[in-house]
Amino acid sequence: MRNLGESLHALERKTLPLVEKHPELHDLAAASKLQEVETMRALQWLSNKKLVTLHEEKEELVTLDTNGRRYKEQGLPERRALELLKDGSKSVPALTEAGIAPEEIDIIIGSLKKKAAIDISKEDNHLTLTLNGTGKKLLEKPSLEELFLQQEFPIPTKQLKPEELFALTSLKTRKNIIKVETKKTVRATITKAGAALLREGIDAEGGVDRLTPRMLETGSWKKKRFRPYDVSINVPRINRGRQHFINEATQYAKRIWLDMGFKEMTGTHVQTAFWDLDALFVPQDHPAREMQDTYYLKHPMKGKVTDKEAWERVKAAHEHGGDTGSKGWRTPFDEEVALRNVLRTHTTVLSARTLRTVKETGIPAKHFVIGKVYRNESLDWKHLFEFHQVDGIVIDPNANLRHLKGYLEEFYKKMGFPKVRMRPGHFPYTEPSVEPEVWHPAKKEWVEMGGAGIFRPEVTKTLIGEEIPVLAWGLGLERIIAPHYGITDIRELYQNDLKQLRRMKNFIK
Repeated sequence: MRNLGESLHALERKTLPLVEKHPELHDLAAASKLQEVETMRALQWLSNKKLVTLHEEKEELVTLDTNGRRYKEQGLPERRALELLKDGSKSVPALTEAGIAPEEIDIIIGSLKKKAAIDISKEDNHLTLTLNGTGKKLLEKPSLEELFLQQEFPIPTKQLKPEELFALTSLKTRKNIIKVETKKTVRATITKAGAALLREGIDAEGGVDRLTPRMLETGSWKKKRFRPYDVSINVPRINRGRQHFINEATQYAKRIWLDMGFKEMTGTHVQTAFWDLDALFVPQDHPAREMQDTYYLKHPMKGKVTDKEAWERVKAAHEHGGDTGSKGWRTPFDEEVALRNVLRTHTTVLSARTLRTVKETGIPAKHFVIGKVYRNESLDWKHLFEFHQVDGIVIDPNANLRHLKGYLEEFYKKMGFPKVRMRPGHFPYTEPSVEPEVWHPAKKEWVEMGGAGIFRPEVTKTLIGEEIPVLAWGLGLERIIAPHYGITDIRELYQNDLKQLRRMKNFIK
């Protein structure tokens, strides 16, 4: 117990002896001559040491606002109007001359019309109010609202009678009359351990709280008695700055590909349709090129293609197959369509650009990219119009579909999906094409995670200059990482909720 007493902070030493006589926070602060925030801090520390027990009570209190305080003295506007109208009809200007504020006229008319207490006519272009029989009866006794305002405030809402609750509800609809506030009361009770410590006695001074540079300079610290610290005591959690959890997951995914010997591709978010679609043998009349699926830029509307050889070879592949053995799409290649600037619809555009230079950098080669792409999608639980794609290519004369499955299985396994299968699919630029599926642990079903396959000769031979097997894939990152965070609606990944950001675990499998 002595060690515990020596570890008390100066605020705790001032507070603990007074708790029994002044258990309520406000009274305790006054008795200890400390600020309430200091007293509360001391009580929390004492609670952590199990020397006191804290009890928190919340109470709703009704208080008067600015208009409420004025109406308590002067009376409600409608009461003052009733008194003026009992001697006969009054026009609006006459009411304002008699002391009714212009901003109160609408309040009076609305309140008395609601109670069917007045008749309204128009004389000399002015509204005139006349008290009727119902209104004369209102003069005989105060309303529930008036009686309510004459009470002593603040009033706990739990003490209100039914007619007072009715008056409260009515007054709350009006401006600056009533406020309902929540008052928090903190009370402390000394525990057995706290009482035993008090009986043993607490040194009012205690030990020194901190070591200062001056003590070190003079050596006076040798003669000081320092207050011990209990490092096992619970302390408030500190939310330090951290990387966004999506960025953490992205870095983790990048490390997987880098560890497998891949090189990262980079490129701009704005591309010409030539590199984004034409170079990948997507027909120029493909539905995905419509405004409903692709974001086209207005300024600048067109870009440039400086690689003239690539332009001619891609054009030939579209029109008649070029030297690939294909018949192509057998439609004229439209230069205007090819030069339109788009927000890249997939990161596969970087794969196309890489194929164009791969002979210079060397074959075989492995490249990947994780980057943002843009689709004009309808937003729902599994679709975003702006998301990240995991793209990769393997350029190797000996590559085959089994290698593709092996790369994807390794990636998905490290991302938390040990069960992977391939389902036949169709994409304009791969043949064969497959759609990787993983077993979703929460949904208990197979979920499609992207597209993959081996690039067609119309892509490889056109861009590389010779026909070489190129394994390719494009996977949606958000769909992959959502289960790790317990998210079933991928829109929640980008809601920027601070509580969510703080509680998200690191992406480590």
